[in-house]
Amino acid sequence: QVQLVESGGGLVQPGGSLRLSCAASGIIFQSSIMDWYRQAPGNQRELVARITSIGYTTYADSVKGRFTISRDNAKNTVYLQMNSLKPDDTAVYYCHAIQRYDYWGQGTQVTVSS
Repeated sequence: QVQLVESGGGLVQPGGSLRLSCAASGIIFQSSIMDWYRQAPGNQRELVARITSIGYTTYADSVKGRFTISRDNAKNTVYLQMNSLKPDDTAVYYCHAIQRYDYWGQGTQVTVSS
């Protein structure tokens, strides 16, 4: 049974930072592509960042230079370090894994507000 469990969301002021974590089980983590998506109310779910099995990363234009995706294969965990947060970053953030099939976490809420 595949499980992706996100943590680290919360309320932060504009300009602040958060680090999201996604712990994976039930998949061969080191060979999986790992993504972070987000979905704001009324919007479609969008890809925020991706890291491949060999560590190649891509980012949405809206987060380049502010967010960093990384992975720790020993811990089966992928991270999203979010700096210089803006109110527009407010959304539910989802962990996504691709390893033959697609798998999703339950999401964690990030709210950026003063």
